[in-house]
Amino acid sequence: MSFARTNGVVLHYRRLGRSAGPRMVFANSLGSDLAIWDDVADELGRDFDLLFYDKRGHGLSEVAPAPRGIADHADDLAGLLDHVGWGSAAVCGLSVGGLIAMDMAVRAPERVTRLVLLDTAARIGTPEAWNARIEAVLHQGVAAIGDQIMERWFSPAYRDAEPDAFAGWQRMLERTPAKGYADTCRALRDADLTGAIAGIVAPTLVIAGDEDLSTPPELVADTARRIPAAAFRTIAGAGHLPCIERPGDVAGLLRDFLSQRLPAAEQGGPRPRAYDKERQDGRHSLFR
Repeated sequence: MSFARTNGVVLHYRRLGRSAGPRMVFANSLGSDLAIWDDVADELGRDFDLLFYDKRGHGLSEVAPAPRGIADHADDLAGLLDHVGWGSAAVCGLSVGGLIAMDMAVRAPERVTRLVLLDTAARIGTPEAWNARIEAVLHQGVAAIGDQIMERWFSPAYRDAEPDAFAGWQRMLERTPAKGYADTCRALRDADLTGAIAGIVAPTLVIAGDEDLSTPPELVADTARRIPAAAFRTIAGAGHLPCIERPGDVAGLLRDFLSQRLPAAEQGGPRPRAYDKERQDGRHSLFR
């Protein structure tokens, strides 16, 4: 196990794979730790240099004393890259990890060589829904919402075929510190990158599990259309965590994308209008 203090918080991280290979860092979903990528790492480790970490308030990383926003999470990631000596890398983010990756690609484009977004969107959920979840978790713990979240995370077929693994992933979720979980919910509640992502310049691959109930494929596809020249893919038979349900499919898409073999004919859609000059100049509240 490795730890680094960055941006005022101690992060747990793991580096795997071939040190001379192309670099990719992975940012996790809400309520998960870096173990969700284990099977993907097994597929890619012989060819790529891989970095995994637990975001603040999750896994073995420190719970910060005060809530912070998505930009702070992105700054955590930038600090971790500095710690391991990476000036830049491909960044792969799942769910809230995707928002972290998008924010980094907007504010520090020189650090993001390629961008992969799994089961995420520029804006996720409503303030009312996030406030209700925050209230439940702070008063009753993450276990109080465990059954509900697991139904949204995994497809029915996976729940039926892998009951032991399903139970194990639920334990991972429910062991997340309540404050760390709630603080990240606040970051999600307050995050809206809808306008900003039109400024992303990194080649981008957007992926959705076709049975995802947390960030449905149509929501993920809408985000892909807002990023210039982003490619969009769905993974059949996967819910919110394709890296667990279909790790071979995820690894194959990542391998092809990092090897520049992604067909240009299946891109995410027409380029949207550029975001306004205020955002470009950094005066929008997102960049403060």
